[in-house]
Amino acid sequence: MVTKFKYYEGFMSKLSQSQCWRSTILPLDSSIQKAIHSLESSSLQIVLAVSEDGKFIGTLTDGDIRRAFLKGYKLESSIVDIIHRDSLTVTSDINREQVLQLMKVNRILQLPILDSKSMVVGLHVWDSINSSNTLENMMVIMAGGKGTRLRPYTENCPKPMLQVGEKPILEHIIKRANEDGFKNFLISLNYLGEMIEDYFGDGSKFNVNINYLKEDKPLGTAGCLSLIKTIPDKPFVVTNGDVLTQIHYDQILNFHLRQKAQATMAVRQHETQVQYGVVMTEGVEIIGFKEKPIYLNHVNAGVYVLNPEALKYLDYEMHCDMPELFESIKLNAGSTIVYPMHESWLDIGRPDDLALANKR
Repeated sequence: MVTKFKYYEGFMSKLSQSQCWRSTILPLDSSIQKAIHSLESSSLQIVLAVSEDGKFIGTLTDGDIRRAFLKGYKLESSIVDIIHRDSLTVTSDINREQVLQLMKVNRILQLPILDSKSMVVGLHVWDSINSSNTLENMMVIMAGGKGTRLRPYTENCPKPMLQVGEKPILEHIIKRANEDGFKNFLISLNYLGEMIEDYFGDGSKFNVNINYLKEDKPLGTAGCLSLIKTIPDKPFVVTNGDVLTQIHYDQILNFHLRQKAQATMAVRQHETQVQYGVVMTEGVEIIGFKEKPIYLNHVNAGVYVLNPEALKYLDYEMHCDMPELFESIKLNAGSTIVYPMHESWLDIGRPDDLALANKR
């Protein structure tokens, strides 16, 4: 039998089964019985109803189902008439404090996260987002680059110390990671590194612990890790010092652990549109046409999770970039995976990027 929710099934098949909020998604014409099963299996106390094309329509809770039964609805009845179609939702760029405030004011325990196309990309749950869990895992921030493309701004200031919203980029990164439970940081230094060390010190004024890796020469996006003296006993997160993002660093860490990977790279989908009509050929024969096609690729987002054993592939004080490290791990039968991210993301590499960051 061919289901009319063909898109929905395809949509679900692409989603990672490791994130339990995804099991709360049901097509709009599902039965109340299916909704009850979803509520019981996810333990998140909510159902997210979607249309045939996967767009968010509304929510359903246990209380809604009980009220429906009082009105005469049966187990086999569709949820289409009993869902809340005006449910509060947020986008992924809303920060933790704003989410907590929205949930508190509106007295809700779950808050769906939608993208610009009204597709469900996550779910805030009060118990999870309100917890003050502290992670023992370390976070390394690579802040040694010269930022030559950002001159003249970086002539007397290291790129991670450029101001965005009256705070250095690096402070935004540390604050964001701290919200996700990270307390222990290593910052790699090279170009004008003393300015970073003078500003952040040991991290106590930011309620975190900060130590430093000091490069005598640029070592690339992974080579600085060879300077780590005490090998971590847990997987650690690494991020470029010029990336502003609303990614949840604890979630990529949890994803890495669930997938039992050696190295995980956050990636973003990037669209490239050809500005001309493309002619498809075989030899001299024309076999088809594509009018200004769009090609989708995954690009490196500059955020990673590594197992401690990944450090053995680095030579002390030798230049190495992250793609090279990932290739070494893979060649030695290590699991290297991607973490597709949907959150807002900005690589501040040029003056236009800095202006956009401040505008946002």
